Amino acid sequence: MEQFWTNRYETQQTGWDIGYVSTPIKAYFDQVKDKNLRILIPGAGRGYEAEYLYQIGFQYVDVLDISDLPLLALSERVPDFPKDQLIQGDFFEHQGQYDIIVEQTFFCSFPPTLQLRTAYAKKMHELLKPNGKLIGLWFDIPLTGDMEKRPFGGSKEEYLTYFSPLFNIKTFERCDNSIAPRAGNELFGIFEKL
Repeated sequence: MEQFWTNRYETQQTGWDIGYVSTPIKAYFDQVKDKNLRILIPGAGRGYEAEYLYQIGFQYVDVLDISDLPLLALSERVPDFPKDQLIQGDFFEHQGQYDIIVEQTFFCSFPPTLQLRTAYAKKMHELLKPNGKLIGLWFDIPLTGDMEKRPFGGSKEEYLTYFSPLFNIKTFERCDNSIAPRAGNELFGIFEKL
């Protein structure tokens, strides 16, 4: 899996990379006052969300990606970003406890099997502290049946089957401040660990 994503970066096949912090995630964190929260961004890619959080004063932002290339890109853009918070590794093997985990084009990168999607929800739950929150964006686009063509979509109803048993659904609605290319195709969610 690591080689698959490294190849995508090497060949510039990074259609998910918008080059800046996603508007809905920026808006969410702009109203979070406690800058000492422990935050994880799994499958972070080049880490624009992490860069933004660091710039506005969040101190504990772990950036996790299976490939080291996007982590190096973040480190080059933000040389003083703490190196020990740049973590190359497999999300499903990661250990830690977080107040907030940020979802941004990570869920949609996995082949859309019941097993993987259920494992994702369980791992998110495991990594969150009591009352911790999973926040972010999920694509509200139909699955095509093509197990190779990312991003893999889904529906609000399907996603809730994975999250409802583990989380209090604070909000999960169509996003009204998506970037233009994704307008009408994103759900913004805040899920609080039960």
